[in-house]
Amino acid sequence: MTGAALEIVGLRKNFGGVPATQNVNIHVAHGERRLLIGPNGAGKTTLFNQIAGDIRPSAGSIRLFGREVSTMPPHRRAHLGLARTYQIITLFAGDTLERNVALALLGLMRSRWNMFRPIDAGAAMRAEILRILDLVGLAGQAGQRAGTLAYGEQRRLEIALALAQKPKLLLLDEPLAGLSAEERVSVGALIGAIPREVTVVMIEHDMDTALELADSITLLHHGQVIVDGTREEVLADPRTREVYLGH
Repeated sequence: MTGAALEIVGLRKNFGGVPATQNVNIHVAHGERRLLIGPNGAGKTTLFNQIAGDIRPSAGSIRLFGREVSTMPPHRRAHLGLARTYQIITLFAGDTLERNVALALLGLMRSRWNMFRPIDAGAAMRAEILRILDLVGLAGQAGQRAGTLAYGEQRRLEIALALAQKPKLLLLDEPLAGLSAEERVSVGALIGAIPREVTVVMIEHDMDTALELADSITLLHHGQVIVDGTREEVLADPRTREVYLGH
């Protein structure tokens, strides 16, 4: 597939008189692995929130698969193929893993409006739930409550919930944050195994693992794109060393 999965032109967001993103221009091709980097407060999560529809831009354009979505609500963007994870893990901690996945599946199904049918009823639904949990190595814990999982397992479950929505564009907001070295390796391998039919844009501070996954990098600073290009180009740029690497 050719063309852009995500195209951002002149995107700007102000909170009062304070600019959070300033004239951001980004083009992400279908199947690309794009890494967003930058110091804390650079505007990375604010940019994600605008792409997902959680925050409306002050100006500019966001196009998903060629369709303008700048004023489109989040649920409609999800139906176009957008899914995301959050910097702070968002799960139904008191429910089982399988019911968490069932809720993610139902989010894009008309049957979610049937209040008289259990959310995880039916052999086909259960088989799909277990298939998704198996993708992240958690099928054996399907009946366990999400809140009892180890932190790294919760990260994997959150990615499973996003994958359950069959995304064409997946936004990952610091998926390796707070993980041990061993957990970073396993979650990094999980992200690396996502099929190329899914475009992935990721915010991450663990550069060693993230760089292995990235085709291209965008460096943000004070809400602006400072450097944008291939992994090699961005890492070789002296502005990257100055702004992000500190030398």
